[in-house]
Amino acid sequence: MSDLPLLEVEDLGVNFRSEGRIVEAVKGASFTLRRGETLSLVGESGSGKSTAAMSIMQLLPYPIASHPTGSIRLDGLELVGADDRTMRRVRGHRIALVPQEPLTSLNPLHTIDRQIVESIRLHQPGIAREAALARTLELLKLVGLRDAENRIKSYPHELSGGQRQRVMIAMALANEPDLLIADEPTTALDVTVQAQVLDLLQSLQKKLGMAMLLITHDLGIVRKMAERVCVMTDGVIVEAGRTAEVFDNPQHAYTKKLLDAEPRGRPLPVAEDVPVVVGADDLKVHFPIKGWFGKPRAFVKAVDGVSLRIRRGKTLGVVGESGSGKSTMGLALLRLIRSQGGISFGDERIDGRNTRDMRSLRSRMQIVFQDPFASLSPRLTIAQIIEEGLISYRPDLDRTARRQAVRQMLDEVGLRGNILDRYPHEFSGGQRQRIAIARAIILKPEFVVLDEPTSALDMSVQGQIVDLLRDLQEKHGLTYLFISHDLKVVRALAHDVVVMKDGQIVEHGPAHQIFESASSTYTKDLISAAFHLRARDAVAVAVTT
Repeated sequence: MSDLPLLEVEDLGVNFRSEGRIVEAVKGASFTLRRGETLSLVGESGSGKSTAAMSIMQLLPYPIASHPTGSIRLDGLELVGADDRTMRRVRGHRIALVPQEPLTSLNPLHTIDRQIVESIRLHQPGIAREAALARTLELLKLVGLRDAENRIKSYPHELSGGQRQRVMIAMALANEPDLLIADEPTTALDVTVQAQVLDLLQSLQKKLGMAMLLITHDLGIVRKMAERVCVMTDGVIVEAGRTAEVFDNPQHAYTKKLLDAEPRGRPLPVAEDVPVVVGADDLKVHFPIKGWFGKPRAFVKAVDGVSLRIRRGKTLGVVGESGSGKSTMGLALLRLIRSQGGISFGDERIDGRNTRDMRSLRSRMQIVFQDPFASLSPRLTIAQIIEEGLISYRPDLDRTARRQAVRQMLDEVGLRGNILDRYPHEFSGGQRQRIAIARAIILKPEFVVLDEPTSALDMSVQGQIVDLLRDLQEKHGLTYLFISHDLKVVRALAHDVVVMKDGQIVEHGPAHQIFESASSTYTKDLISAAFHLRARDAVAVAVTT
């Protein structure tokens, strides 16, 4: 590793002009990065870490954004104010980006092979298309995309969130950049693939001498990956140093707060003999792969013979890798997709009900999605979003009564009632997720599917949402199906745990039993990866942490 800095950021300021006023997003940030080194920027949403990183590639919305102070130099080349021609040579070739939300970064009209090949040929004009295509397949295999030979012709919407993130990493590494900016690169990945991707990035660093600027809210990843860390809040770097020193002996109160923000607590005690709310018997969801003339030539067995019971007031945690079938199973239990096998809600079989017959039950079963920004309509106000269910299922309430009910629900989820006429884009990720929870809970459902509701949130906000879900469960007697790849969150909320792999349940039991004495090798690997441990230490540490 060279002692000369590859990247020098000095006294960087970033201002945004909004509605006639100036917002200072970054204030006097300074840091350096050498070849082969990993530096992490850590902080909560709105701290300025992503804004500082996007400034390096000059990807901010100029002229709304501006740099009142500061310099950014790559091998001595000044990037602040550089012309478009200079930045085109730098972006994607010398500096590459792995963004947090791959679905919004990938072109929905192009297959993934076309998008990666385009990136390769743009910066390597002498390479033939066939060679670029072979390189694309090699990259997709490197980042662990399952069945890469067949997936290479897929469109982004045909891939899971984790698979799309792997495609973005492959695209970023295609031209072997000097610097990789990774903005929450593992947010959408399950823990085992997360560990594989982090190991891959480390191995590529050694091979290419690549520097990495890592932006993440997962402090376990920072400890594993970064030699140095900068802690940001309110646009200011409040603490910086070697990772081990900052983590073991934090000096600033904000750093101490972040280190103490892991989801805590345990699920509320529930009697074992309470009634079953939701059950499934030999549940199957098979998606056909169409061949000639539309006839299926094979089937993807997304859920393959699952049986389970969820009792009133309890939380069943569902964990597994991307593509394991956990989200598909949740949708099938709600009768939102077609399935085979028995599904019961209370004392009633519902697997034979059609869409019209299910309408009377919709107020009693709800879902909270992974991405609140995508699931909340940008055209509706907060009041309109939350009251939609009341309009359909509580026709006895007039507009005044509905707004009062919305205000009360917002208070319950920790938001002030004076936000009713604002829009989703005006809120942070954690606030939007609270709005999504309010929309689901306002009808007082008996059963709620929570599909990765904390995966995109800061660690401190994750803890707040877990506490909120636990409080709502106690107050309203809610029954949860909690889908997550974050075992720390599952441990804090779930009474029982189901571990899924390839559409089947490989282990099922009380949460304490799964964490303390997992029987399957696959479950042990999940625990190991979740807590960034060696496999032989996973069970012992899962018990003590």
